[in-house]
Amino acid sequence: MFASNFCLLDNEITWLSGQDKLTRWGQSATIASGNTMTNSFCSICGTILNRQSSGFPGSNFLRIGTVDDIKLHDEVMKPGVEQFTQTRVAWFHAIQLNPQTLCAVTAQGCTELAQAV
Repeated sequence: MFASNFCLLDNEITWLSGQDKLTRWGQSATIASGNTMTNSFCSICGTILNRQSSGFPGSNFLRIGTVDDIKLHDEVMKPGVEQFTQTRVAWFHAIQLNPQTLCAVTAQGCTELAQAV
């Protein structure tokens, strides 16, 4: 599914506020790998903040829109890989010089991306 996310390990996340407002819901029925995908979202507005997969223990997939520091977007959060490119929306073109894949990166790949952020 098309989305703009970044990957961090559990120990790299610091919630500044609102953690008590997070609601979690997980399922595996629509996940191709059969892993359980758990969404953490705001119980007030419904915004998904991060996802965790049982296939990538200790890793979090966060929505880039949850980071409000444009300098981080410009300098630190440059994409390192594009996944699930077959469902990319037509108006969003490939990012030059990035690896392209039709599926998820490996857990090791996620760890490498998280350490680079």
